[in-house]
Amino acid sequence: MDNNNLTYHITKTDRKKREEMLGQKAVTLWFTGLSGSGKSTVADALEQKLCEMGKHTMLLDGDNIRFGLNSDLGFSEADRVENIRRIAHVCKLLNDAGVIVLASFVSPYAADRQKAKEIIGETAFTEIYVSTPIEECERRDVKGLYKKARAGEIAHFTGISDPYEAPLSPDVAIDTSKLSLAECVERVLVSLK
Repeated sequence: MDNNNLTYHITKTDRKKREEMLGQKAVTLWFTGLSGSGKSTVADALEQKLCEMGKHTMLLDGDNIRFGLNSDLGFSEADRVENIRRIAHVCKLLNDAGVIVLASFVSPYAADRQKAKEIIGETAFTEIYVSTPIEECERRDVKGLYKKARAGEIAHFTGISDPYEAPLSPDVAIDTSKLSLAECVERVLVSLK
């Protein structure tokens, strides 16, 4: 694509004005962890809590995004990189609208999470590592994916045939095998304050 003919249009109504209108600071809460770790469950419960508090939110879930926006992507390393790049831009757009975004994605590569942080903005990005051990994730096997991956039916499965690069210093770390759902939600809420 030739970007030489593009000009970024600055609007009169900016993010700060939208945040003032909504009475909140727009941030992206980026949940990362293995499949079955509890990312989406915690994000969903947290979103319910934030909505009860009168906050304007949007939950972006890995599977849901792949049904639409990223339906053209597979699970190769290049496709996973592109998946996270697109999602980061969507998060930034929603943050610019003043919305609190809860992004629940395996996002296995540290470099991709760092790039997402750069796209979204360092002060708007909170990395939440759902550190539930793979043994527990596999025991749960909510979607039957670990069983398929172990049988060789799924290629490029994070934690089995593809790596997961755990965050070295996440803003929040929660292990859903040790903490209740309410405790996980509370830990994230405390970090927001």
